Amino acid sequence: MSRPRIRWHIPIFLAPAVAVYSAVMVFPLFNTLRLALFSKIEQQQVFVGLQNFQTLFLDPNWSEQFWNALANNFWFFLIHMLVQNPIGIALAAILSHPRLRFAALYRSAIFIPTILSFVIVGFAWKLILSPIWGIAPSMLDAVGLKFLYAPWLGKEEYALTTLALISVWQFIGIPMMLTYAALITIPEEIVEAGEIDGITGISAFWKIKLPLILPTIGIISILTFVGNFNAFDLIYVAQGALAGPDFSTDILGTFMYRTFFGFQLQLGDPHMGSAIAGAMFAIILLGVSIYLFAIQTRMRRYQL
Repeated sequence: MSRPRIRWHIPIFLAPAVAVYSAVMVFPLFNTLRLALFSKIEQQQVFVGLQNFQTLFLDPNWSEQFWNALANNFWFFLIHMLVQNPIGIALAAILSHPRLRFAALYRSAIFIPTILSFVIVGFAWKLILSPIWGIAPSMLDAVGLKFLYAPWLGKEEYALTTLALISVWQFIGIPMMLTYAALITIPEEIVEAGEIDGITGISAFWKIKLPLILPTIGIISILTFVGNFNAFDLIYVAQGALAGPDFSTDILGTFMYRTFFGFQLQLGDPHMGSAIAGAMFAIILLGVSIYLFAIQTRMRRYQL
């Protein structure tokens, strides 16, 4: 029997991509985890094991900021899950209707904010909501609702929710387009069979289309989870590294930035910053693992 032919072209073509990915992703990740196991003592790098994580979780000087940032991150994520994704799915269901006119125009208009820079979005909304020169007070006054206006970015109880809703406005096009792509791939025969049985309109979406796009909704959910626990840009642009007022908009990304690089009078500590980054990585890895090994497995059984 002849020996199987070695396909040398496969590793040759993969090598550049693997090298670039390793240089910008794999090596920084492992180097960050390595830094988290060391600490600088008397200007020398000393191996301390998991002591940095113990300090982060248990030391009152660190744990209060960490748990506050983690709680804010979960709230930031929940708003996206409960507002962004359902609205995105509803928009996709509406825009996928074959009789809707100008559907392409609507899709483009909704998706445009997604391609805008975080800096542009952050500064634009900061100007819009400003109580001094913003247009939000005058717009509400024009419709007789000025009593509803408040300096939302300046109040602790409203600031994080306001920023989360701004992020929803910017990225609602992603779940919309992913769901839209899944909906238009559903065979017409299935929908027509449901119509013969009297399942039409909204009932057709709930009973026929929604079960068929559950895997796509699962992917959207995990992308939302990963994206929100890696969030940083919008908070930093709108509220600064201190994530004011009084750290009410502080999330893990801004907390890690201040700790790693330092800010104002706070000196940077790469080792504690790496510990925060390691905690973020563990949280994201746990969430992805739960999805892959629990939810996704059940979805596959359901499809079978």
